[in-house]
Amino acid sequence: MRDFRLALAQIKPTLGDLERNLERHLDFVDRAAAAGADLVVFPEQSLTGYFLSDLVADAALRRGAELLQPLRQASRGIDVIFGFVEETDDHRFLPAAAYLHHGEFAHVHHKVYLVTYGLFDEARDLAAGSSVRAFDTRFGRQAMLICEDLWHPTTASIAAADGADVIHGLSSSPGRGVAGGRGQLGSAETWRRLNRCYAQLHVCYVAHCNRVGFEDGVNFWGGSEVIGPDGEPLARAPEFEEALIVADLQDAALRRQRARLPLRRDEDPALNSREFARLAARRYQTDAG
Repeated sequence: MRDFRLALAQIKPTLGDLERNLERHLDFVDRAAAAGADLVVFPEQSLTGYFLSDLVADAALRRGAELLQPLRQASRGIDVIFGFVEETDDHRFLPAAAYLHHGEFAHVHHKVYLVTYGLFDEARDLAAGSSVRAFDTRFGRQAMLICEDLWHPTTASIAAADGADVIHGLSSSPGRGVAGGRGQLGSAETWRRLNRCYAQLHVCYVAHCNRVGFEDGVNFWGGSEVIGPDGEPLARAPEFEEALIVADLQDAALRRQRARLPLRRDEDPALNSREFARLAARRYQTDAG
C-alpha cells in the first residue's frame, strides 16, 4: 500500500433532493482537498437519501447521468467514494458505492445484503448485488461494503482475502438502544466493536462513514471513524452533526502489524471454499426437498 490521507465526509443528505445533495458533496470534496486528503468517502446513499421507498425509481441514476458530471470532474483532483442507487439496463435498482478516480468509475459495489428487519424493508424496492471484490487504486487494493454487508462477516473476509488493505464501510445507521449500564448509544458501540474486530482480524484499515440527520422520523447518529490495523482508532467524528475528519494511512503500520500477527498469511481460502461449498450443497438440497 502507498501512504495516503483519507477523509470521511459525515453529511446530512436531503431525501430525494439529488441536486442539493450534489452541492453538499462538492462542498465537502473541496474541504477534503483543502485538508490535503487524497480520497474522500461519503455515506450510504449519500446522493439520494436513505428511506426512498416510492421515490427509488425517480432517484436512481445510470453511471453516465448528467447530474454526476460535476462530481466526476471534482474527482480529477481527489478520489471520491459516494453512495447512490444505480439503475441497471434491465431496470433493477441497486444500492451502490462508487469509487471515482480522475473522472472515471474505477469500481462500483452493489450492496449484497439488503435489510428486511426492524425499521427496514429494502427488498421491497431494491435489488441485491451478487459479488464482493477488492480493486486496485493508486494507493493499493481497497474494497467497499455497504452497511448490512458488514453485519455478515464473510463479506469482509472475502474483501481481505482478495487483498484489500483498506475496507470502506458506507452506512446509514440510525441511533438505537443504550449500551448496558454505560449510557452510550447501543448502535454506536456495536459498530465500533465490528470495525475494530474487522481491522484486527484482517490486519487492515477500516473506514466507516455513517450519515447524520433526521429522515422519516429516524435520527442517524454519525460517529464515522478510521481504525488502524492494530484495532486502534485513528480518527472519529462527533455524533449527530456533520463533520469532516482526516487520517493518514501508512504502509509501515500494515507491515508492522502483519509481521506481528500473520493472520492473512495463514488464512486458507481453499479450506473456506471447500467447507462453504459443502454447506451450500446441504442447505440448497434441503430447501429443494
